[in-house]
Amino acid sequence: MKRVIVSVTNDLSTDQRVNRTSNTLMKLGFDVTLIGRKLTSSQAITGRAYKTKRMRLVFNKGPLFYAEYNIRLFFFILFHKYDLLVSNDLDTLLANYLNHKIKKIPIVYDSHEYYTETPELVNRPRVQKIWERIEKSIFPKLKDVITVNKSIAGLYKKKYGLDLKVVRNIPASKSFNSGDYLNLKTKSELSIPTDKKIVILQGAGINIQRGAEEAVEAMQYLNGVVLFIIGGGDVIDILKEKTETLNLKDKIIFIPKIPAEELFNYTKLADIGLTIDKDTNINYRYSLPNKLFDYIEAGTPILASKLVEIKNIIEKYDIGDFIDSHEPEHIAQKIMSMLEDKARYKKWKENLKFASKDLCWENEEKILIDIYKKYV
Repeated sequence: MKRVIVSVTNDLSTDQRVNRTSNTLMKLGFDVTLIGRKLTSSQAITGRAYKTKRMRLVFNKGPLFYAEYNIRLFFFILFHKYDLLVSNDLDTLLANYLNHKIKKIPIVYDSHEYYTETPELVNRPRVQKIWERIEKSIFPKLKDVITVNKSIAGLYKKKYGLDLKVVRNIPASKSFNSGDYLNLKTKSELSIPTDKKIVILQGAGINIQRGAEEAVEAMQYLNGVVLFIIGGGDVIDILKEKTETLNLKDKIIFIPKIPAEELFNYTKLADIGLTIDKDTNINYRYSLPNKLFDYIEAGTPILASKLVEIKNIIEKYDIGDFIDSHEPEHIAQKIMSMLEDKARYKKWKENLKFASKDLCWENEEKILIDIYKKYV
């Protein structure tokens, strides 16, 4: 059995893309080890059929974190036997690529975003240039590169002349009549107000310029609605402070990162799912976030900003509506119009059933299998 190491810089607990990839590799017959890091807030990892390893690091952010992680990862791979390396995102690529060259091990690179144009780097041009230098020195030499949508694949094609494979972040199919739905908890069991409409904003990257602040402010103009913010990110503390300042504690509920199966329960109970990133940088402009497909799988109509990849899917299946601006009052008006238009809402719910059948991991996985089967 050939051994593969899949590496990522997060703590593994909520990254469903690498979990699905690891399960696909196992299905193909690989002995899989998924490696990441462990934080003091990290949840326990349970129910994984493959091996996991999480490194405790001295540094947990900034340049020293990335340097320490890549040095630790480099030596871990160097002193263990693997037959295939799977690098997720630019922040794991250097350690993997050096081992690829030294040990002559095949490498597959999975770019989850247009990394060098994230807001965290765009606003720090010196740091951005370092990452661009790393990418430019390695990317053109890679043979198998995967990314999350056609727009980002097109950007990399233009930049480096490589044809990338597209594998979207789509969850596994759940039948609307299966036990996955029938065994869900009720609102009462989850202490959710039964007399309120539920709007949800979820994800592991609730960060700047993703519309979260405006979503919180929109709650000033809504009655009979509760906003659930579930997950983590760099604006969570700001959102909590804003909630206090605006006296919205009865309207907004914060839940930290929870396992995917628990999160799905909340998503399924929600009346509207938000994905309202701003078109402020290339990475967001062409993003196709996990939460979009989570909402689809849960049968939850979507309110979105008009980013190209998101807009294409929502319009293709007719499963939600769009905001025209990030003005909080406008967002509130859009939420209310979605909830009050019963005929349109019923149509969205029906269309979501068809969308979820098309947009499932079982279909997307076929692309991954074609990539990895030659390494078995």
